Amino acid sequence: MLNPNIGKLIQSKENRYRLVIDVAHTAREISKKTEESGEITVEKPVSVAIDKLASEI
Repeated sequence: MLNPNIGKLIQSKENRYRLVIDVAHTAREISKKTEESGEITVEKPVSVAIDKLASEI
């Protein structure tokens, strides 16, 4: 997803700090999985995590 609406992401969480924690946690999981599998990614884990959370709304 290109530039997800941050306002919708914030509204889907309790507050913006919860959103930051969820994005960071998801990004760490993504980073760990790609490192273990030996994949090389072009997109940064934080961008992938934001897209993943936006698609779940």
